[in-house]
Amino acid sequence: MTDIGVVAPLVFLDTHDLYFPSDLAIHLKNTHPEVNFTKIDHGSDPLTLENLDSINNLGGKDIFLTSNDDVTQLPDYLHGNLPDSKTLRTVDARGCAVIVADKGNGVKDAFYMYFYTFNQGPSVSGHELGDHLGDWEHNMIRFENGQPKSIWYSQHEYGAAYTYDAVEKIGKRPVAYSAKGSHANYAVPGKHDLHETNEAIPAQVVYDVTSNGPLWDPTLSAYYYTFSTDTKKFTSVKDAPVNYLYFQGQWGDQEYGDDHQGQLKFMDYHKWTSGPTGPLDKHLDREEVCLPVMSECTIKSSV
Repeated sequence: MTDIGVVAPLVFLDTHDLYFPSDLAIHLKNTHPEVNFTKIDHGSDPLTLENLDSINNLGGKDIFLTSNDDVTQLPDYLHGNLPDSKTLRTVDARGCAVIVADKGNGVKDAFYMYFYTFNQGPSVSGHELGDHLGDWEHNMIRFENGQPKSIWYSQHEYGAAYTYDAVEKIGKRPVAYSAKGSHANYAVPGKHDLHETNEAIPAQVVYDVTSNGPLWDPTLSAYYYTFSTDTKKFTSVKDAPVNYLYFQGQWGDQEYGDDHQGQLKFMDYHKWTSGPTGPLDKHLDREEVCLPVMSECTIKSSV
């Protein structure tokens, strides 16, 4: 894992972000599982990082880790942990999973999975849209014969790929800019039109914003694993809890109905949406650097 850490990304959070990297175990303590807005009796109280997968048979992807407190009232635990300005570490908050997948023929992919308890969606014509509990974003660095060659920046359902040499670095470590609220990852600071990665979104309507805010070193508070693309099994490094990685459900509340207090609909988009699935659903076995959903994988040689 040494080389994986030497070139691991450093993350600039946005200057105005209020929702920081979050501890996975604390997230579980503040939620309970529901299916179709009904709490399920799972017999595994309390749910932990070691037994979360035990409820898969009660609903699979239809299980939603639902906040114990009303999320629309923005309870304190949503804010996560601001990294220490000197050490760059999130104290008492494990909010990163580093997963290494050997693809064969000298190719290894290192996934740096970042967890935030809350995703604050962007503002569209004065309407905040796309808020949800639970937020997984990631970088992936592809190694070829031990050398970092390319890097993936996840941006919601899509993202962007660059050569390792192209991106900004601090020492040997690539820099990622985490967007305000949504935590999508970009290679540069500034304003980013979501239409550029998702043509279904109208141009010049929805933007992510990134800046040189607090700097975070995710590796200092990370769990480490290897992943077999053949067996789809994770192997823990240094006794890290592993079973939460097999959880099939969503890491936040189910999208509220239009009649739910606090829900809003604008341009066919809702203010409150469903939480995301976890790392197992992020195409750890992908062949290309890009996600399979993308029709063409372009690895850019400049930012």
